[in-house]
This record gives sequence, structure tokens and C-alpha cells, in this order.
Amino acid sequence: MLTFAAAVFLLIITPGPGVLSAAGMGSAYGFRPGLRYVTGLFLGNNLVALTVISGLAAIVMSAPVVRTVLMIASVGYLLYLAGRIAFAGSRVAFVEAKAPPGVPTGLMLQIINPKAYAVNTALFSGFAFYPDSLLVETVTKLLVFNAIWIPIHLVWLYAGVVLHRLDLGEAAHRRINMAMALAMLGVVVLAIWSGLGGRG
Repeated sequence: MLTFAAAVFLLIITPGPGVLSAAGMGSAYGFRPGLRYVTGLFLGNNLVALTVISGLAAIVMSAPVVRTVLMIASVGYLLYLAGRIAFAGSRVAFVEAKAPPGVPTGLMLQIINPKAYAVNTALFSGFAFYPDSLLVETVTKLLVFNAIWIPIHLVWLYAGVVLHRLDLGEAAHRRINMAMALAMLGVVVLAIWSGLGGRG
């Protein structure tokens, strides 16, 4: 179970649309409105987890055309997000938000978030540690997953709030934006590699 917990931590803490947008909401609107958005991310992530556990995601992804279309859409979305981050100018803008965030916004982002499906599939299809009962193992995984997911996303949300409060110079803001964009491009590379690997 410790291996599973370590995998959860490493897979979730790496920058992806969920954590980056959580930081963006904190930076744009503050902690309380951002917390509503993170609640939506939480509900959406658990919905994705249940979709993966039930096998529904596997059925949908079994059609090669669907996989290809979703991969192209996901990569396009991630490239767009990386571009928005990289060229945000002198202001720290993880994700530029036009309206106050809410639960539905976070929920919808997780449903279309390719990283959420990849992470949940990796975690719930591997890392077996309780062979006597799949149900006990699955419920334990969900509890451990959420116990790690919640504080990580709250830390990213708070990081956005703190960065908003700091009086950083234009060069520092640009470096932060570029670093976040490069992290997103890393997610794009992983998405493409995973998609190509799935065809072999």
C-alpha cells in the first residue's frame, strides 16, 4: 500500500490541468472562491475514478477512433493551456479566468482532463496489494487517493493565492509562467507517448 500511496503522490503533484487551474483560481479570486472550484475538481476526479473502476472508460476507449479523437483533443487543449501560461505577460496567470469559479466549472474540467483518466487508470488497474478482496482494495485505494489528493490541491490553490500577494517583478513573473508552460508541455509529451504506446 505504501507503493500505491507514493505513486498517488507523484502522479498528482506533477503539474496538470487540475492543479494548475487550482493555482490559477487562487491567484485570480482568492482562497474561498478557489475552494469552491477545487470542490468541483474533487467531485469530478471521483467521478472519473468511478468511471475507470466500473470499466465504462475502458469500453469507451476501446474504439480506436474515439481514442484518437480524444487524444488529439486532449493534446490540443494542453498545448493551448501551455501557450496561455507561457504568454501570460508580466502577471502570474496559471489559467486566466474570466468569471468566478464554482463547483460546476471544476467538475467539468476534470471530466475532460486527460491526466485524470490516465492517473486513475494507472492507479486502479495496477498496484495490487490486497489479493483476497478486490472490493476492499478498491475502497482502500479511493480513501488513500483522496487523502493525498485533497491536501495537494489545497497547497496548489494556496500557492496561487500567495503568488498573487507577492510583489514580484516582470522578469520573475515571466520565468514562473515559462516554467509552468514547460511543465504543461511535459504533460503533452506524456499524453502523446501514452497514446502511441496504446496502439502498439
